[in-house]
Amino acid sequence: MTPHNGIRATELTEVSWQKAKRSNSQGACVEMARLTDGSIAVRNSRFPTGPALVYTQEEIDCLILGAKDGDFDNLLG
Repeated sequence: MTPHNGIRATELTEVSWQKAKRSNSQGACVEMARLTDGSIAVRNSRFPTGPALVYTQEEIDCLILGAKDGDFDNLLG
């Protein structure tokens, strides 16, 4: 099985999903998992059996570093 965007998260076996410490008890969070090919899967914690998006390490690096730099501060509520 080759991981692809929209794959059901339940098809990604032997992965360890990680939640941010800022997640709340109502399930408002995103979970991420490293896949065996080095890519990163992302899923909505409220729908753990739903679809997962798959990104390269470089794409995740750009997202995280951009967030740290404040690139997305305009999206904060």
